[in-house]
Amino acid sequence: MRHTTSIFIWLMAFLWISCGGAYGQEEDKEVLPLLSKYKDPSTKVWFNTYGNIRIGKRFFWDAQTHFRFQETEDTPFIGQVAQIYNRHAIGYIYSKKTNFSLGGVVRINFNTDEDSVDRNVVPEWRIWHQYQFAMPLYTAMIYHRIRIEHRWTQGFAENSEYIFRNRWRYMFRAKIPLNDHKLRPKTLYVSPEAELIMQSGKAVVASPMEDLRLTTTLGYIATPRLTFAAGLMYSQGQDLSNGGIYKQGWTMRFHMYFSPDFRRVKNKLPEIHLTD
Repeated sequence: MRHTTSIFIWLMAFLWISCGGAYGQEEDKEVLPLLSKYKDPSTKVWFNTYGNIRIGKRFFWDAQTHFRFQETEDTPFIGQVAQIYNRHAIGYIYSKKTNFSLGGVVRINFNTDEDSVDRNVVPEWRIWHQYQFAMPLYTAMIYHRIRIEHRWTQGFAENSEYIFRNRWRYMFRAKIPLNDHKLRPKTLYVSPEAELIMQSGKAVVASPMEDLRLTTTLGYIATPRLTFAAGLMYSQGQDLSNGGIYKQGWTMRFHMYFSPDFRRVKNKLPEIHLTD
């Protein structure tokens, strides 16, 4: 018994020294508040297009463009342009309900701080891969999406260095038809969605939760190749510079999905939602 107690004490001492030493090295870099602090929520508006272009029996081109606006003091609510996304990938359709994608992102970030004397525009680079699975549930469809991003970001200050981070994203979503028992043309649907975005990297000291997004979307399937949707999203996440401070926001999102197919086959609504 005494021997077991000694081993336990030495093990706890080792863990305390290891964790305490690592924490002590970072303690001077970041001082966490005693209680979590929430920033005032900001408002944003996103206009997004999603292109799912079939280029073969198993392959498709995932072409996405996002225009994101954020409020400022002089331009409340919609605000000014904050980011422009160009996200592209080559996707592989493994089965009717499973697909994978691999590609790159160029995001242009605009400085929305009206009092800033730093640069107005900086680019951001990403490599991303995605794994999406669908399953029917009565008249609805359930989607699970795992997306992993490797990103290089830079501040607006002149000569600021790029920092590297990984993003680990999981999204759960349902699509529920409202005026029909199937998701087909002329159908209205509602889509509740939750996505958790975690991050890691040397710059991430005490802020691993980058974003938690809760969204409800109303959509309309106009044709087998064209869908429109709009929704409201609430989000919150830890500030990168201090994990005890949480940013939050309300975002209006407007989407257009198009899926041209040049293979001379019959127009057909995709079995799975490939593009969001």
